[in-house]
Amino acid sequence: MSNKAEKYNRKGLRTRYVSTVVGVSLVLFVIGLVLGGALGLDYIQKQAKERLQGDIFFRPEFNEADIKQIEMQMKDWSEFSEVIFVAPDRALADFSGSDQKAQEIASIFDGENPFPPSISFRPQENFANLEGMENIVSKLQAQFGQQIDEVSYDVNSVQSVNLGFKQFAFLFLVVAAFLILVAIAMINNTIRLALYSKRFTIKTMQLVGAKSGFIRRPFLWQAIVQGLISAIIGMALLMTLFFAVNNFLGSVRIGFDPIRLGVLGGAILTIGVTLTFFSTWFALNKYLRMKLDDLY
Repeated sequence: MSNKAEKYNRKGLRTRYVSTVVGVSLVLFVIGLVLGGALGLDYIQKQAKERLQGDIFFRPEFNEADIKQIEMQMKDWSEFSEVIFVAPDRALADFSGSDQKAQEIASIFDGENPFPPSISFRPQENFANLEGMENIVSKLQAQFGQQIDEVSYDVNSVQSVNLGFKQFAFLFLVVAAFLILVAIAMINNTIRLALYSKRFTIKTMQLVGAKSGFIRRPFLWQAIVQGLISAIIGMALLMTLFFAVNNFLGSVRIGFDPIRLGVLGGAILTIGVTLTFFSTWFALNKYLRMKLDDLY
């Protein structure tokens, strides 16, 4: 009879352990989706900002060799993610979009290419705003003012990229904060329910003279292990979702660089261990302070 009871208790403990890990893993998966969305939004914003383009046009007396020298100097500047010399033929092809239209444009100008050589640049993310672009223009004028005729960029595009992402980011943060609070409450309740079944064991250890630190130690170590396992499972579920979206939905592409993936994995791991640890700590303190009659 005692063997059956012991097997039943062990099975119950394993079931509760697995159910706790599964519950925490699913909640961490939701938190990971929120954090992944925030990092993904930042990644998309960076790409959108670095797709902004400016063009530098030079005075007629400067030839392509002089302009290429300026291009080489600009490539060493920290303000730019890309600097490209644009030859007249390429400028004509980009503007016209087809050989036929290019020939029509050339015929209007008696067979001559109306486009002068120029330099196109794309700013780094932290310079992809009105202030940053103005600083770039000022620096170009200070360095190459005698050679440059005009520096051109689309002011409206710069404004819309920055303003649009700020509005969307604010809305996303409000929703994300709500979801994370709900997720934290769910993890806390899951841990409390798991410890509820062990309240008599905790109180018995206390009654026979065990100190609070001795009672807490095995439960807290178990909480850390549960947090680690749950974080690994939650991250695996996230990677599976990202892989499925990238491979089965052609119109949607989730892109993360290794640094952002590392940040996401580290955040989930830290949140998982921290929440399980402190939820277990506070639940243990509750049962350690309770009187024996209150446990029933």
